[in-house]
Amino acid sequence: MSDIEIPLFDLQAPLAPLQYRLQEAARRTLQAGAFILGPDVEAFEREFAEYLGVKHVIGVGNGTDALTIALRALGVGPGDEVIVPAFTFYASAEAIPPTGARPVFCDVDPDTMMLTADTVRAVMTARTKAVIAVHLFGNVAPVAELAALGVPVLEDAAQAAGSDSPAGRPGSLGAAATFSFYPTKNLGALGDGGAIATSDDEIAAAVRMLRFHGSRDQRTWEVIGYNSRLDTIQAAFLRILLGELDRWAAGRAAAGRSYEAAGLGDHVRLPVATEGTLAAWHLYVIRSPHVDAIAAALGAAGIGNKVYYRPAIHRHPALAAYDDRGELPITQALSETHLAIPMGPMLDEEQAQAVTRAVAAAI
Repeated sequence: MSDIEIPLFDLQAPLAPLQYRLQEAARRTLQAGAFILGPDVEAFEREFAEYLGVKHVIGVGNGTDALTIALRALGVGPGDEVIVPAFTFYASAEAIPPTGARPVFCDVDPDTMMLTADTVRAVMTARTKAVIAVHLFGNVAPVAELAALGVPVLEDAAQAAGSDSPAGRPGSLGAAATFSFYPTKNLGALGDGGAIATSDDEIAAAVRMLRFHGSRDQRTWEVIGYNSRLDTIQAAFLRILLGELDRWAAGRAAAGRSYEAAGLGDHVRLPVATEGTLAAWHLYVIRSPHVDAIAAALGAAGIGNKVYYRPAIHRHPALAAYDDRGELPITQALSETHLAIPMGPMLDEEQAQAVTRAVAAAI
């Protein structure tokens, strides 16, 4: 064991100074008694929309529901195809079949680990209805280049709250965007939650209908929808946490620079932010042919780490029926050589140096 244990995620340190305000938010919600679609939900939706620079944010139950509902609001349905990168979390693809559409997997760029216009173009067909652009690990995908292909782009921004780019914030770049507020996310609730962001009035209206059983007025049921709403108490918490997001994002970017300054790049391949992007790293994912040895050494030293996407999502049994587009060599290589190491807004230079020493010793 090392002198200091370093968790993969430190959820307690960022929240410690906010304990009283969070408790007060819970007390206020309890006293008000408006637990479903209460005033804090509307207020958070408005404040998050202002933060992102979009017209609408609609809270839903979780990030996976957000993807399915957003796809349906974009008109995706039976017989359609939705392109999704194979190197991402399972939910990015899992959300597609419930619409009746078929996920089509594409490869990714070897540097950014995200899809590109070229990798999408390689698998497009006449049935392509949408592209899911995953802002992976807090990086920012090339949404404008994808939109130029002529199909709507849905941003999966679950890992990228707080990041910024010359084109704008993730969540404001495509036809619509989805967020997860799972507690480990950059903007995490104290439970589950999600949201859909868009500047399109028709998409927003469809999302609001779909999240409430397919009804606009809570009396007439127009389509088969979902019971998927952001809890009022989570919205009350998120209003407080949103005020910290930029500071936390800067801390995540600084933690990445601390790894660079510690010389971690002398031993492994570091993540590459897209040009001009302030990447609020949700995960800090290194690459090496020796990741299994590194993982064992970090674990022995009390340092958190995790392999996330091995095997890649198109190789899992639930999605085997859709895996018919041939090999994805970059995705396959990434699945075998990636490792997430500690990252968070409070990770400091001493911790970065300790992780770097452990990695160096392992290889």
